[in-house]
Amino acid sequence: MFKKILLAADGSEHSKRSAEHAINLAEKFNGTIEAVYVVDAKSSKEDVLHNVDKYKVKEERQQKIQPVLDLLDNSKVEYNVQMLHGEPGPAIVEYANQHDFDCVVVGSRGLNKLQTMVLGSVSHKLAKHVYCPVLIVK
Repeated sequence: MFKKILLAADGSEHSKRSAEHAINLAEKFNGTIEAVYVVDAKSSKEDVLHNVDKYKVKEERQQKIQPVLDLLDNSKVEYNVQMLHGEPGPAIVEYANQHDFDCVVVGSRGLNKLQTMVLGSVSHKLAKHVYCPVLIVK
């Protein structure tokens, strides 16, 4: 049923909890996980301006989601990690819809309250626009 799972990760506490649920689903259904981390334009520009070495930038981005990667490493689940670029909500929606996932797992929070009110949360955008079931973890 849930063989191909997309995990939206940003390294936050909600992201770690969502990773635990994605791992449980994958173990239960003998599935795989594709973890995605989105680098928005502002972060990308700041990374380039403040760091000359592109390998250091890549390493710093990976460190942000390291807690999620640690959980995946300690599981028996096969997984893959993709770095996407753009606005998180639309980038994840597009990726999910283009790659035929059985389920998307995402944490319920990530933005601060003002950003959520003005922009809408990533989890809300996924729930509205992704074609497959979306599990939002609190």
